[in-house]
Amino acid sequence: MSKLQSAGWFLLLILLASSITSCTRAPSSSTIHSDSGDSHPKNQEVSQYVATAEEASASKNKTFGIIYPMTYPTYEMITMDATQSAEKHHVTLTVNAPDEASTEQQIRILENMIKQHVDGIAIAPIDIAALTPVIHKATAAGIPVITFESDAPSSDRMAYVGADNYQTGRQFAQTTARLLNNEGMILVESGMEEMVGLQQRLDGFIDYIRNDTDIEILEVRYNQGNEDRAVNDIESMIDAHPHFNAVVGLDFVSVSASTLVWKAKGLNRHLIAFGGNSISEKGLSNGQISTVISQNEQVWGTKMIETLLRASEGLPVENFINTGIKEINQTILPSE
Repeated sequence: MSKLQSAGWFLLLILLASSITSCTRAPSSSTIHSDSGDSHPKNQEVSQYVATAEEASASKNKTFGIIYPMTYPTYEMITMDATQSAEKHHVTLTVNAPDEASTEQQIRILENMIKQHVDGIAIAPIDIAALTPVIHKATAAGIPVITFESDAPSSDRMAYVGADNYQTGRQFAQTTARLLNNEGMILVESGMEEMVGLQQRLDGFIDYIRNDTDIEILEVRYNQGNEDRAVNDIESMIDAHPHFNAVVGLDFVSVSASTLVWKAKGLNRHLIAFGGNSISEKGLSNGQISTVISQNEQVWGTKMIETLLRASEGLPVENFINTGIKEINQTILPSE
């Protein structure tokens, strides 16, 4: 072979090598690392990477709605937790609640969020019979819905964030029985009678007290989410049954109402309250509250945002995100 032919073949080989390299090189604007260790991913692998990046970018512009039963300080704490998580994930939050507990207003708020076509909704439903058709309407529109505090298991909701309310009621009863040495007379204040979670909590409490203790339940009242009504309930029950040994408040609103009554009357009886928040912490510190039963409400916001993110991306979510039940007493304050 002549020197000229050899040079020609050598040049041809260089051109071919250059052409192959240019075909397999990834776009200069992307840095791609293959899990297999292959420094030259196939075009199909590059396409998959780009699609994943686009999905991640799209997830940064979501809007989630949170609907409470009413305005109350505990919900402000949950909103703060949700807001911090939302900011971390570049999510916009729309938070709304009736001024006072109202199923009709919850329905209107939910309808408005559906019209706005938010990317996900978390709701603490007051009346699941009335709200279930609207939850179905939201999911039919492609909006994932989750519940918290009180569940709506027969609806199309994707998940429930909170704790087992029946077991929470039993925990209330066990704590009450321990404080009263399994005997005595008690008064019970609960929230909205139609709210399933609160009814489950009351059922768990009554079942344990009646079957496993000698404690007598003198009276049960419902404040329907209204603090003034809760104060009147507790004062009326105390006036009617002055020899009571403890008051048990099974809902958020009862905490502030009962501590007001304890402060006004200077009572030295047991007060068992629900929900870890600044009000219950102060009541514990002041000796007005004996014990608080909490469902770790301070993490609900984060759990709600994380669950809605997965649901809005079409990823599977757990049916029950259990935040657990804990007892907080005067020696173990929430801040600890």
